[in-house]
Amino acid sequence: MRTFIATCCLLALSTIFALAESDTTLLVSVPDQRMVMVQNGLRVADFSVSTSKFGLSDAPRSYGTPLGLMQVSEKIGDGAPQGAVFKSRRPTGEVVRPNARGRDPIVTRILRLRGLEARNSRASDRGIYIHGTPEERNIGRPASYGCIRMRSRDVVQLFASVPVGAIVQVVNSPISRVLHPTETGAIAIKAD
Repeated sequence: MRTFIATCCLLALSTIFALAESDTTLLVSVPDQRMVMVQNGLRVADFSVSTSKFGLSDAPRSYGTPLGLMQVSEKIGDGAPQGAVFKSRRPTGEVVRPNARGRDPIVTRILRLRGLEARNSRASDRGIYIHGTPEERNIGRPASYGCIRMRSRDVVQLFASVPVGAIVQVVNSPISRVLHPTETGAIAIKAD
C-alpha cells in the first residue's frame, strides 16, 4: 500500500513538473478529431487531426491512441520538405504528394510523445507521434494506427510553434467541455 501511494505521489509530482516546463499545451479531442494549441492561456491555433481507427488504448499492438497527459519529447524533421518520408524516425529521401494512392508513410515532421501517466506510459515505446500524413483526405476522422495525424502544412506550422517539453492532452470529450475561459480571459483546460 505504501508503495502504491508513493508511486501515485511521484506520478502527480512529475505531471505538475511537466506542466510547469512549458507554456504550450496541445489539446486533442478524439470525438471532435481536432487539436487546439493553447499558449500562455490563449487559444492560438486549431487543427483537424486523425486519431486511431482502432479506438483508444495504450496496450502493445493495439494500434490505439492513448488518452491523457503526454509531452513532446523530441522533434524530428526540421527543414525537411513537405511530404518527406520518414522510416524509423529517419528521412528516406523520398517525397510523397498528398493523397498519393497506396502510400501511407509518416511524412513531413514528427513530434515524438512520452506518456506522463500510467494509462499512457507505453506511448514512447509504441512510437506514438504527432506527424504528417499523405492521406490528407482522411483528416478529420479516425484513420491512424495510434498516432495523431495532421496535414503536412499544419504539422509544419505546429512544429515551428511547439517546443520540446510541450504538454499534449488527449481527451475523449468535445473541446467545448474541456476548454473554459477564466475570469482573466485566459483559457483553462479541465482534466478529462
